Amino acid sequence: MQTQQNSSQDNKNLRISFIVTTYNLSSEMLKRCLESIFALSLRPDEREIIVIDDGSDFSPLGQIEDRLDNIIYLRQPNQGVSVARNTGIRIATGEYIQFIDGDDWLVQAPYEHCLDIVRYQNPDIVLFDMTTKDVAHAEFTDEGPVEGNQYMLHNNIKAQVGCYIFKKSTMVNLRFTPGTKYGEDEEFTPQLILRSERLFATEAKAYHYTQHKNSVTHKRKREDIRERLDNNFDVICRLQYRADRLPKQDREALQRRVAQLTMDYIYNIIRFTHDSNYLEACIGKLYDKGLFPLPDRDYTKKYKWFRRMVNSEVGRKLLILTLRR
Repeated sequence: MQTQQNSSQDNKNLRISFIVTTYNLSSEMLKRCLESIFALSLRPDEREIIVIDDGSDFSPLGQIEDRLDNIIYLRQPNQGVSVARNTGIRIATGEYIQFIDGDDWLVQAPYEHCLDIVRYQNPDIVLFDMTTKDVAHAEFTDEGPVEGNQYMLHNNIKAQVGCYIFKKSTMVNLRFTPGTKYGEDEEFTPQLILRSERLFATEAKAYHYTQHKNSVTHKRKREDIRERLDNNFDVICRLQYRADRLPKQDREALQRRVAQLTMDYIYNIIRFTHDSNYLEACIGKLYDKGLFPLPDRDYTKKYKWFRRMVNSEVGRKLLILTLRR
């Protein structure tokens, strides 16, 4: 059941924890990320900036010493971004949390719009968009409040954890799964959305995502591709396991997401391996888990088309011949 929104007076003690994760980043990148937070219309007592250094070869402290009085810096052995974010969650004292990768930054005008939603609408979560380009100020359209399961039943979500700000209490015991190198956002985000009773979505492009060749999502070696696909399969299985134990509307919402992730998983196998034997072996694993054939649902036109193709052996062979790397 949706709760009543609070007035701005009720949010006068608003505090946001910005959790910045970094690993072997240049000092220029990390500085740009931090300065994008300092540029926001938040008083020092309204923000908390937590930098989690996931075991970088060299500490960035010497390059950001002029900001050390305004941040919490913690360096830990390299354990991956999931553990780094969990550490940030444990430290965070803010009512709301915003994750940021250290090589990305917040776009001021669109993010201020998201902050206004937080200030005046008392959301559990505010979803916004990302960009890889410089963007100018524009008018923003919003949706909400809506319950998280209803939003997921009718929308394709963007799982990137930088693309929302959320109330810490909404998580309850939800955390990132340690050891998940790829797909950790895909596992965390839908579960967080399902916990939300007051969700707002805006088209504001408030998060700038930096594309670079060293990103884990751009690795193209065979072993990297197989590891990424294996991680994706594990995430899908864990989400399906959780969906089976949820109330009806939550279950249907999460099953929609599982079907979409399964579609993406099969698509990426075809696109990045072009290996029919490997594809059939993965199809067999999905079948054993009850994840294949893909369910007959009217989710999107793309889903309906792909489902018809991939649910037949002939269609899969045709996709291998036509889909390029």
